[in-house]
Formats: sequence, structure tokens, C-alpha cells
Amino acid sequence: MSFFILSTTCCFRWNTSIRWGAAIATITGLSLSGPLNGMEPPSSVHEPASNRVAEIIRVEPPRVESSDLEPSDAELENVLVPVSQEALVSMFGSQVGWDDQLWAADGDGDRNRLMTAIDQSLAYLSTPAAADSYAEYPIAAFTLSRVQRSLERFRTLVLTASSATELQQSVLEEFVFYRSVGHDGEGTVDFTGYFEPTYAASRVPTSDYRYPLYRLPSDFESWTEPHPTRAELEGCDGLQGAQGWLSGNELVWLGDRLEAFLIQVQGSARLQLIDGTEMSVGYAGRTNYPYQSIGRLLIDDGEVPEYGLSLPAVLEFFDQNPSALDRYLPQNNRFVFFRETFGAPPQGTLSVPVTAERSIATDKSIMPPGALALIVTDIPIAAPSQLSALTVEDASSASLPQSPNDITSGPFINQRVNRYVLDQDTGGAIRGPGRVDVFMGTGQEAGERAGLINTSGALYYLLLRD
Repeated sequence: MSFFILSTTCCFRWNTSIRWGAAIATITGLSLSGPLNGMEPPSSVHEPASNRVAEIIRVEPPRVESSDLEPSDAELENVLVPVSQEALVSMFGSQVGWDDQLWAADGDGDRNRLMTAIDQSLAYLSTPAAADSYAEYPIAAFTLSRVQRSLERFRTLVLTASSATELQQSVLEEFVFYRSVGHDGEGTVDFTGYFEPTYAASRVPTSDYRYPLYRLPSDFESWTEPHPTRAELEGCDGLQGAQGWLSGNELVWLGDRLEAFLIQVQGSARLQLIDGTEMSVGYAGRTNYPYQSIGRLLIDDGEVPEYGLSLPAVLEFFDQNPSALDRYLPQNNRFVFFRETFGAPPQGTLSVPVTAERSIATDKSIMPPGALALIVTDIPIAAPSQLSALTVEDASSASLPQSPNDITSGPFINQRVNRYVLDQDTGGAIRGPGRVDVFMGTGQEAGERAGLINTSGALYYLLLRD
């Protein structure tokens, strides 16, 4: 079969120092109101950047090298290392395993979310897919039976505990903590956030809604590799898809090119259609290219500063330089296809729904699927209005953490947390033992909070003692 190949000349006018094929592993996202995290950016072209919904740009920390992300078979067996209770306490003091969010003012809701996530993992662990995965899992301690029993026991503890302290004590007594070696061999894990965005869209193209999301072509399995690039599929301007491989596969149209691009990075979205109805879309497939972070490219080209990189900075750059979209977006050759999901909740790669703030994405080639984990990192929480205007220098008098990332502009502050989560998802740019993406939910606030997660921390998996 022959295809019309779109010209890509327009895409090749920049500094030769750009690393074309390098996939900077991450998937962390940039959010509209915060530092980077690892996905791609969103926007509404008709609004100033400061008013847009926070979206995510996946950007891998540059210090992570590809060799760190692809451990050998022998190294895989040592990716998760058991840690003694004494060592845990020495590292984190009395806070380790103390998940006070479960008993916060809205704690019932958060316990319900945790229980939902546990039940979804238990459902997955009862499938043939889980049996196959654990039959080949390289770390001997993580058998399917033990992971299941650990989850069932933890579920009972959550239901019967009356406080964060009681749950913490029970977990420390009954479970072994296995720490990820991280990206540096010392346990350092980089955390980012992701979310399910909500956008305006149309089922038919109009003068305002011109940028399509596409169905998986029926002949996709017959496409030869290397697959066509993003520029070859949709043109450098994102409007030429009807001229070639994608013709007739349009699913829905977006009003903003950056939003359509972000949905490809996120893998799902809720859409408010102009006819008053709603639509949900989910991942259906992708071309075989590594993920390339747009945020990373902007840093490398000196367009935005690396320190404190935020989605507003990226959105402002594209607001001021709209033609740069034609230059930067085509550099991420990976192209994602979608299907309509008819209101179903977003699903992770285990084919079970992910749960806000209780599901994480990791590299499933090395991490145990569906397993119980504990993350220690910074999570944005709602800030009292009187604190949002504080400067870093004011932090001590307010008994707040005192680092540049601890007080943010806007309605959130970062708080160091111990959070029990379930490992239920992955991402094309989430690679190696030093990366975790936290699912933050659906909509604008979830996006704003996801975009503020760009910190280091620790990752533990929990198994019942033998």
C-alpha cells in the first residue's frame, strides 16, 4: 500500500545541538500552576497562560542517564532491597508509614479511595495476566501469592485501625519494607504527577475546533517500521492528518493544538462537547518511538530556565512564540491513538481503573504490578489563603517547610507525606527504579496539583513477613 508522505521540511530549522532520537526518560508533568513533572503542556489559545487549566508536560530530570534506566538481568534482582525497621526509623524518624491523610478531615473519603485502589489491585491479581507476570518476576520474594496475601491483610488493617498511628504500628510489625534503589543506587526516586484533563471539544470539525484526536487505523498492524513520524502523520502544523495515513480516522476535534498534544501524553481525557454532551477517550495504541519531552528541549535550547521550570513558563513561551509549536511538537515522534470510552474511569496498564492519589505509575519491567507500596515525597495540599502570599523568608514564623519548593504561588503548598499507594500503571517515559508518577485525579485542580509534583523521595514495596 502506498501513502502520501507529508513534507517535514518546516520542522528542521533549529540548532543542531538538539538531541533528535534521545528519549529523556520521564513522564513527569508540567502543570499550569507549578513546576514541571513530566508530561506535555496544555492550553487554551484564547486565554492568557495564567488562566489556563494546569496541564502536565512530562520531563525527565537530566541527570538520569539511559544506562541507569536499563539494568541488567542480574541488577534486576537487586532493584528492591529489604530495609530493617531500625534503618527506616533512622532515615525517616517516627513518620515512616504514618499516613495521616487517611484520618484527615475528609479521611473517610480518602480511606474509601485507598480501599477502592486495593480492591482494583486484588481484582487484577486474580487474573491470568497477573499469574503470567509474577511467574517471570525476577525478585524471588515477590510471588503472586505473597503479594495477594499482603494486600488482603493490609486491607483488613485499614478497615480496623482507628488512627494513623495504629495503622503505622501494625504495618511496621507485620510487613517487610523493600526499598527501590532509585536512580542513583542510594534510594533516590524522582516523583512527578499526572492526571486526566478535561477540555472543550467537538465531534465535527469547525473553524474553532481544528485539531483532531485519531482512532487507531484499522490497518495499523500492517504498518512497517520505522513508523511514520509525527510530522509525517499530521504535518508540522498539526493540521495535515487528512492528507495521509490518518485520513478518515478522526475521532474528535480540539480547539487548541497544545491540548490535543497533551491528551496524547496523558493517554486519556474527559471532553465537554459543544453540543452540551460529554465524551471520554482512552488510549488505543501508539507508534513505536521513544517519548521526547518538550520541556527538556526548551531547557536544552535555553528558552526556559531549568531551575523552577513550570508549566506557566512553558505556556508563556508558546504564547509569545506560537510558531514554535511547529518546531518543538514534531520532535516528539511518538503518536498516540484513542478510542471512545463512554464515561469509563481512566484505566492503568493493568486494565483496572486508577484512583486519585492512591495509584502510581512505575516501570513495569522491573516493579511488581498491582503491589502495595509506600511513597515518601512532597504532595501539594490546599493552603490557607493567608499562607499563599508568604515568601520563603516568612516560612519559619509560620512553621512551614523552608525550601524554595515548599511555598508555591497559588492555593497549594507542598507537604512531605507518607502515602500508601497501589502500583497500577506505567508510562512510556517512566523508566528505571528512580521514577514514579502519581495519579492525581481528573480536572483542573488535579492538573494544577499534578504539575506541582517535581521532587525527590523514596519508594517502598510492602510484603507480609514470612
